[in-house]
Amino acid sequence: MSGISVEELRAAIAAAMQQVRDGQAAITAAGERLQGAQQALSAVTRGSAHHNVTTAQAALAQANQDLEQSMAATQAAAEQAEAYAATL
Repeated sequence: MSGISVEELRAAIAAAMQQVRDGQAAITAAGERLQGAQQALSAVTRGSAHHNVTTAQAALAQANQDLEQSMAATQAAAEQAEAYAATL
């Protein structure tokens, strides 16, 4: 951190937090699209017990869960970075 002022450090953290918020917006949008895909797949395959259909539905559900975990991880990272910035 040598050679950087506290103000510059805070500004850099704020810029990083904006990138986190942008990433969270992308995660939210991806989750909405995945939910739409799940609904569409369910609608067109209703009544099918084919292995590929159930595997596809499970994969979409897992992808949605992974996105939720990503959102939680970005939130935790943001909280820690903001807590650090508050100590400066």
